[in-house]
Amino acid sequence: MNITPMQMLLAELNGLYGSAVLEDIGKTIRLYEFYDGKGQNWPVPSGLDYKPTKKRVNLVKKLIKREAGFMFGRTPEINLKSDGADGSLIASAQHILNDVLEKSRFKSKLIQAAKDCFIGKRVAVKISGGFGREPRITFRPSFEFVYSTADDDCDRLDKIIFFYQINNEAERNKQRIWKQKYFMQGGRCILNEGVYNGFGQLLEGGNDTDTGLDFIPCYVIVNEGLTGDLMGESDVAELIDLQNAYNHLISDDADALKFNMFPQTVATDAKAESLEYLRLSPGALVDLQTDPAVMSDGQSRQAKLEKLESGFGYSDRFEAAVNRTKNDMYDLMSVPNVSLEQLKGLMQSGKSMRALYWELISRCEEKWASWEPALKWLAYAVLKMEEIYMNADIPDSYYAEIEHLYPILEDDFTEMTNDRQEVAAGLRSRKSYIEKWGVAPDAQAELDRVKAESF
Repeated sequence: MNITPMQMLLAELNGLYGSAVLEDIGKTIRLYEFYDGKGQNWPVPSGLDYKPTKKRVNLVKKLIKREAGFMFGRTPEINLKSDGADGSLIASAQHILNDVLEKSRFKSKLIQAAKDCFIGKRVAVKISGGFGREPRITFRPSFEFVYSTADDDCDRLDKIIFFYQINNEAERNKQRIWKQKYFMQGGRCILNEGVYNGFGQLLEGGNDTDTGLDFIPCYVIVNEGLTGDLMGESDVAELIDLQNAYNHLISDDADALKFNMFPQTVATDAKAESLEYLRLSPGALVDLQTDPAVMSDGQSRQAKLEKLESGFGYSDRFEAAVNRTKNDMYDLMSVPNVSLEQLKGLMQSGKSMRALYWELISRCEEKWASWEPALKWLAYAVLKMEEIYMNADIPDSYYAEIEHLYPILEDDFTEMTNDRQEVAAGLRSRKSYIEKWGVAPDAQAELDRVKAESF
């Protein structure tokens, strides 16, 4: 019996959760359309004698970009440390990890993944690799995967399936859908990958392969949500009503301006024939004649032509409404609504800028509760795969620390003083100090020169 791709995926996930995830995919796609601006359209009444203005200022996209850029604009540092392992072995593992991050273009992908997570409620981290093949890190949006967790631990993946349509054919027998499934079996991670048509029939691949791992090399980051929530929450969903209200306000304002900026021409007691060829243009001569009918009562009447100016005024109320709506959107995202004009007179020191962005920093720190475990897992998984696939020498005992970095002005002088004190106390190496502050392009060469000059 032929099955649809959705039925094929639903068969992989048992219970109500699987059905809910698949239903959520359609909602997620609409969230992306709203983020891109295409979903911000609205119907207009029929039978109007004018074409209403539809003006869209996509503040949602701006705010999501600001939020993701602030959180990951400065790439967080993943530092490996150990209380007992050989320092050279830890340094070697750190070099291996940094090399994989760089080759995976981790910096740019992390910002993109943050936007995907804030829009689509969740994002998946996937580390691909194989025997003799270095690990590579990718992130996938929520509409390209479904997953399930262990019955007794909602934080441990039991199965994850990635999929997307390779072509855009209308006929289902010509459609090609790529599907990749990771699942645990007997304590081993099994990979099944294949290409299917639109009826869910296997065309290529489909064989189970032992990855050699005792864990699934994937991690699902859920955006906020409550305890045990596997779906997450979308930041875009919170902004939809306010964005629509903002678009309607500025569109109605454009129509109001259009209708009231041009005064109407009013002719009083004028002869109809003299108005027939009336032309309004700079320097035009008007042969305005009085209608004889209005003088039949013997009274003296004179035709006149004048402009009827609109007394319509709403500027203050409109500005208040549109600014209130805009500020509500910024407040929801905890993003400060600042401009160069608003920053005038503000002492732009590290402490004052941190105070200005304190709410956004707090919001990002809340999100770090989900992202930090993911990045720590990423470090462990990359090194484990390097050990298995590339025979890399990895320390038995180590841990990862994540340093959160935000693109705001800091008091570098104070931080440098603290770092020098750590060097003097033996808590930081001279080499790490040189690398951090860019004292010299080659830290080791600089240390060798310092050593030579001290003798």
